[in-house]
Amino acid sequence: MPEPLTPDDPRPDDLPPVEPLDSDADPARVPSAPAAASDESPARDATPSGSDVARAPEPISWRELVRDFVKPGRAQVVFAAILLVCGLAVAMQVRTQASETDSSTLRRDDLVQLLDALTAQSRQLESEIAELEATQRQLQSGVDSEQVAKEEAQRRLDVLAILGGTAPAQGPGVRITINDPQHKVTSELLLNTIEEMRDAGAEVIAINGTIRVVASTWFGPGPNGSLVVGGEQITRPITIDVLGDPHALTEATQFSGGLVSEVESSRIGGTVNIVADGKLTINAVVAPPSNRFAKPA
Repeated sequence: MPEPLTPDDPRPDDLPPVEPLDSDADPARVPSAPAAASDESPARDATPSGSDVARAPEPISWRELVRDFVKPGRAQVVFAAILLVCGLAVAMQVRTQASETDSSTLRRDDLVQLLDALTAQSRQLESEIAELEATQRQLQSGVDSEQVAKEEAQRRLDVLAILGGTAPAQGPGVRITINDPQHKVTSELLLNTIEEMRDAGAEVIAINGTIRVVASTWFGPGPNGSLVVGGEQITRPITIDVLGDPHALTEATQFSGGLVSEVESSRIGGTVNIVADGKLTINAVVAPPSNRFAKPA
């Protein structure tokens, strides 16, 4: 049974008449139902607005780079200081490891030889210190101070004459004879040998009995594979007379990579003979050069 109409319900007589659909009418003119908003919304509505999307960062101009370089900020200065400290720490660590590696690669015999050379130098320095302290006490005591001063001055003069090569010298040492039948000993090897002798405490050095080795002596190649020392051509076999501790001087030639191993290797094919002498005399001297510019102060 139909429900009764209320006064607010529309009556059939009040509804507008419905026109029949014409079959010849244009379908485009027929209104269609509204589409869903998601189907008919424009593409620009699907794209979020500028407030929802972060803008792409703009490239930094060279003016800004120059400004930051000239006037760095506090954070940049702190970061640069940290990098500097880290770089210095790494450099010091690498240098320490390199020095430790150089010593760690040496054999036991080489380390013993180096220790002997250092011990000889230490004893020599202690002896010089004791002599200087004794001289100081004599000068301070006032007893024959003038005579002591003259003796000390003469002693220093003799030492300087020996070091400068202007006076003969004698004392314990070694005589090194290098046989080089193939003439393959180079001036570099000879110079390295002289430096090793000095490191071992050599006080006087002479080559072939006629050439006194001093601070200004130079080594170089000569014609036809010969060697030149201090401007004079030397002949083979090469003889080196050295004054100093015989044991330390001998050990300084026998470590790996030293004179003996280099000369007796297959590359050179020579021999080395070392003889210790308790009283070796060196008569070779040099003429003292005249100073052109330096004067006593």
